[in-house]
Amino acid sequence: MAKCNAFAATKALNGVEFELFTQDELKAIHEATMDVFMEPGIQVSDANARAVFKANGCEVDEKTQVVKIPEFVVRRALQTAPSRFTLWARNKKYNTVMECGGKVHWTCFGTGVKMTNYVAPGKYETVDSVEQDIADIAKLCDWAENIDYFSLPVSARDWAGKGAQDVHEVFTPLTSTEKHYHDIDPVGENVETYWEIIKAYYGGNEDEAVKKPIMSMLVCPTSPLELSSNACQVIMKGAQRGMPVNVLSMAMSGGSAPVYLAGTLVTHNAEVLAGIVLAQITNPGAPVYYGSSTTTFDLKMGTAPVGSPELGLISAGVSKLAKFYGLPAFVAGA
Repeated sequence: MAKCNAFAATKALNGVEFELFTQDELKAIHEATMDVFMEPGIQVSDANARAVFKANGCEVDEKTQVVKIPEFVVRRALQTAPSRFTLWARNKKYNTVMECGGKVHWTCFGTGVKMTNYVAPGKYETVDSVEQDIADIAKLCDWAENIDYFSLPVSARDWAGKGAQDVHEVFTPLTSTEKHYHDIDPVGENVETYWEIIKAYYGGNEDEAVKKPIMSMLVCPTSPLELSSNACQVIMKGAQRGMPVNVLSMAMSGGSAPVYLAGTLVTHNAEVLAGIVLAQITNPGAPVYYGSSTTTFDLKMGTAPVGSPELGLISAGVSKLAKFYGLPAFVAGA
């Protein structure tokens, strides 16, 4: 049994701590989120997902596709959502443990559609990214010790419009990196194909694939307050197979969410929790991240600046919310 060197009733501060909200303020955000779940509710655009919500105690309006999620359903889902899970890698030395309040891990950002190539001293050209760029960046990230797992960095634009772009964006990373692969913006109707690729790595052994999936998926609700049909399919199919799913809101303060920070976090929280609840009522215990790329809306430029100070504040708030719920957090920007 490990010894604890801390004195009773003392709180140790290891490093720098940024406290954006008190526990009471986090409770207030949670309570406001529960109000949003009941009025106006969440639009769920997938009929199968609506059926699952209804079967688990939620009020469903098929005409408007609005689902109202009672707090007891949320609490039950949070009880089954794991606070710790492993991102399995092809090389076991790169296995990454995601846990609530645990070690900070790093991944590359995604997903771009352009590459800037060096032509001559002081001269560069911007071109569409292609499948080979994904393979090259994967090898670079394998070399980089500070990158814990590999996220899809750019698109295979040479496959755009050919009906298989997303499959190539899964197959190429899985065969090019020894680290865990985190797929960004997967296509719900093709999750079964991704799964066959993962199973092939294990020689067709489904039990091993379920036990140690070498791929996870990132999916975004549509702000404000919608789980699209694609998002629902990814969440449900991922949960059924034990593939970790990162439910990541990209709400924009002043655009698709309230201009005030606390209000934006309520919108963000409702979107992410709705996806997490769907994962847990589909398969209790399914591994999920509490994710965020939520930022402000630049009213002058019409953009969503990921490098803004507001994103840093929102990410700090998101991290506290994830800890409040006992979930591993994933936030964008650095």
